[in-house]
Amino acid sequence: MASRSVIDRISRFFKAVYLKLFRINDSPQKIAMGFGIGVFLGVLPFTGPIAALAMAFLLRVNRASALLGSILTNTWMSIPVFFFSARIGAFITGVKYQDLHSGWTLLVNGFRWEKLLDVGVYKVLLPILAGYAAVSLTIGIISYLLVFIVVKYAKHDRFHPSHR
Repeated sequence: MASRSVIDRISRFFKAVYLKLFRINDSPQKIAMGFGIGVFLGVLPFTGPIAALAMAFLLRVNRASALLGSILTNTWMSIPVFFFSARIGAFITGVKYQDLHSGWTLLVNGFRWEKLLDVGVYKVLLPILAGYAAVSLTIGIISYLLVFIVVKYAKHDRFHPSHR
């Protein structure tokens, strides 16, 4: 019985997101681009809804969908994506993952603000940030494509009911 309640809540959540995107009065490209930017900045650490709104404003894409994309992914996606980003970042920068993992563990366990000025820290932070950038960009592009397809066809069916 409890699992049905969870499934109902998840279903209602995705329906609400779909309806919010569908009811935005803008082109599918601007809605999807805003959402993709919001997702990208929501997954990327140290950014979020304010950065998504600012970027959407600068790029003249839909701010509501950027905010929605950022809120849907901010914080909760950063932690699960961390391990994948560390592996991707190690690959991109040519650092062995084991070295990156041990360096990260040392940095976190013995954290002091003075350590951030140490050049060795950048051997740990740079691969992780590169991995986050690659992973969040990929997730943002996939989100853009999915939202573009859904919004384009949903708006097409709405204005052309004879094609149903």
